[in-house]
Amino acid sequence: MYAIIGGAELACRVWGFALIYRSLFRALITSAALGAGVLLAGCNSDEISLAANAKANQPVPPKLVAEMTEKDMELQSPILVRLFKQEAELEVWKQDRSGRFALLKTYPICRWSGDLGPKVREGDRQAPEGFYSISPAQMNPQSAYYLSFNTGYPNAYDKSLGHTGSQLMVHGDCSSRGCYAMTDEQIAEIYSLGRESFFGGQKAFQLQAYPFRMTPLNMAKHRNNPNMPFWKMIKEGYDHFEVTRQEPKVDFCEKKYVFDAAKPADAKRDPVFDASAKCPAYTIPDEIADAVREKQQQDQVEIAKLIAKGTPVARMNTGIDGGMHKVFAAKLPDASTGLSEGGEGQSLSLLALSRAPGTIPSTVNPPHGPVTSPQEPLVASIAPTPAPAAKLASVSPPNAQSDGFFSNLARKVGFGATDTTASAQPIPSKPKVTEAKRHEPTSRPEASKTSKPEVKQAAARPPLKPAVSEAHAAASPAQEALVAGSQPIVQANSFESRFSGFK
Repeated sequence: MYAIIGGAELACRVWGFALIYRSLFRALITSAALGAGVLLAGCNSDEISLAANAKANQPVPPKLVAEMTEKDMELQSPILVRLFKQEAELEVWKQDRSGRFALLKTYPICRWSGDLGPKVREGDRQAPEGFYSISPAQMNPQSAYYLSFNTGYPNAYDKSLGHTGSQLMVHGDCSSRGCYAMTDEQIAEIYSLGRESFFGGQKAFQLQAYPFRMTPLNMAKHRNNPNMPFWKMIKEGYDHFEVTRQEPKVDFCEKKYVFDAAKPADAKRDPVFDASAKCPAYTIPDEIADAVREKQQQDQVEIAKLIAKGTPVARMNTGIDGGMHKVFAAKLPDASTGLSEGGEGQSLSLLALSRAPGTIPSTVNPPHGPVTSPQEPLVASIAPTPAPAAKLASVSPPNAQSDGFFSNLARKVGFGATDTTASAQPIPSKPKVTEAKRHEPTSRPEASKTSKPEVKQAAARPPLKPAVSEAHAAASPAQEALVAGSQPIVQANSFESRFSGFK
């Protein structure tokens, strides 16, 4: 009798709490369910601690929820994330009630390492570029860097070229050795947006990483960069998202990216893609193909004009390790934005008076030092670019992933495993196959850990931090064109060390 009354009273209190913090309420319910499972079946107690993890269950800030309402977005609608190295910005896009993605918020990146260009090998300090997919299993609530999620590098395209590397993250603590590092407050907010999208039914959210915004001006500035063939390939996906505001379908074949591939009208079954195999016959919907082709033609005309006007070529490898958004560089003595925009020749004194979007740890390491070998810049391996009429497609083979709280929860509510793929190819009228040349070793060396000790200040600081201030918005660099991008459906890399530090 007393047990029944006590249970009812507890349920009422929990329900009242849920009216204020819905996401925390779901976490408590999940924790209770997992606890019951342990008592009845002896489940792993690690999942109880994950369900009750306060950092991972912080609610989305009310101000951001209000902004969603203004933009006709649901709290739990799907999201899409884009990263830009040169601008040092992370964008969170969210699906509105019309079904199209709209920009919700832009976060300045506190630190990224390496050079412009994709990651090629383990230990090169490069932050990855390309299209990846983030499933619940890749969310790490017990990161040594406050919170994090695994980018899923290498995807099927990376593997087809023999590119190596592991545990490349988006995390907090403003410290990077091949990752994209935010402040703790920023990653808490981004993490909460991803969590809510999973609760809403999204099986995985797309992440697309670029060297810079793929505008005609940036393409003209970097026209002599040896990574340009790779950048033109991923720009295809960028353009698909630009003209549709829909998440592009991403496949791989012949060691290339292909976007929005569909089966031909006379085909009896969907095409089967493999990153290292010959491309199957496929087509691209006319409305998408025509819109992308028109955009690309306009971009080419603008690029030609910029080159004719004498637009200077961007410097190659400068020997600087990565970049930092100017809003953070302004807070540090003698700091530089490195390879990001807004540093050299630009005063940071005014920005120093504004409020930083999060806490900058005392251990922050501003951009400096050579990038591996300045005489031998890292260049992505890429198969020969096919003629404009070629259509390619492929799908990355599924990778095993470690089970965790979010992945188990996903199964309980009906989510399935998500195959992740990404690719960018010109839009042609006929399928054309070209043989891809492989420049990287096929063997994947054992993941090596850097000599730099783990940064674990998060444990010493209060676990919860206030919501990110939006005072930095005025300091964000102006965009030269509409931002665009697409996220692939690329199988995510397994994250076996998710219950400890990932470095």
